[in-house]
Amino acid sequence: MLKNYRLRDFDFKLILMIIALSVIGCLAIGSAESSLQNKQVVGVVVGVLIMLFLAFFDYTWILKLYWLMYAANLILLLWVIVAGDEGGGAQRWLEIGSFRFQPSETAKIILILFFAQFIMLHREHINTFKIVAACILLVLVPWVMIAKQPDLSTSIVVLVIFCVVMFAGGISYKLVFSVLAVAVPAVVIVAYLAISPEPNFVNEKLMRGYQSTRIMAFFYPDEYANEEAYQQLNSVMAIGSGQLDGKGYKNNEITSVKNGNFISEPQTDFIFAVIGEEFGFKGSVAVIALLFGIALECASVARKAKDTAGTIIASGMGGLVAFQGFINIGVTTFLIPNTGLPLPFVSYGLTSLWSLCIGMGFVLNVRLQAKR
Repeated sequence: MLKNYRLRDFDFKLILMIIALSVIGCLAIGSAESSLQNKQVVGVVVGVLIMLFLAFFDYTWILKLYWLMYAANLILLLWVIVAGDEGGGAQRWLEIGSFRFQPSETAKIILILFFAQFIMLHREHINTFKIVAACILLVLVPWVMIAKQPDLSTSIVVLVIFCVVMFAGGISYKLVFSVLAVAVPAVVIVAYLAISPEPNFVNEKLMRGYQSTRIMAFFYPDEYANEEAYQQLNSVMAIGSGQLDGKGYKNNEITSVKNGNFISEPQTDFIFAVIGEEFGFKGSVAVIALLFGIALECASVARKAKDTAGTIIASGMGGLVAFQGFINIGVTTFLIPNTGLPLPFVSYGLTSLWSLCIGMGFVLNVRLQAKR
């Protein structure tokens, strides 16, 4: 389980970027909802300790429990469907004593670890129909459970993670382009049907009412300015009002979008709007640069990994941070329709934070065992 590692192989750069991003998150949360700041600070400290602890455990040993991890993941997701806590029209949380957590967040990390081992064991046959079909079936089961909560945004992230791990696992380029040739037109058609004023299978059966409304609000913001587009329009206003240097941390300006409560739950999905308003363009760029730096460092670790499993772990985590960061910032800047995804290491939420720290702990161990 534990090995003798060289200090020079420890990825201090990745640790520093994660801590810097988490500190920015704690500051922004303190401004958005001061009562939650101390809890997030404690969460960051615990998360970093978990990450450092896992960094020195041999990931090849832990991955041997991959079927156990997969089964535990399904049990938790099923538990949410049967007896989960409801909030905001969705049933996504479990409450054990005073601890409340969201299994769909841990599912992202578990699936990366599971497929890292599964694909490595079958890497010589990764392009066969049998293995590809098995991988699709194995991701489809938890994906359906997540989508039923409903949690469309997380289910999309799971699909992206699956594509990343399959690509990192060595799937054929021909198969990748074949899938894209079918998937891209299909997405365009589904999007067109979703915003169609005429009732159809997509906007009546596949999507819930609020999901269709969010997509409509994205394409026709003026018609939904006082409804679904309200938060995103105010978010863009907040970010723009920060200009270059921002209005200042915890400012008392009456014109502040945050102080006027024009954005609900700014400490979670719209935390980037708080950063843009208070720290300006400079603070926003710093957050984006740190997210990009973490994703790039994970890609660098993946390239140096000693085996396929290590490559998949680092690639999967890098893809998760990059894609989820893009989606969150895209929502706050009105580049894409509104979805409920936290900004990695920044938004309030201990389940998301600790899940990411666990995943990054494995990335650090992959780096410690990298090819020399």
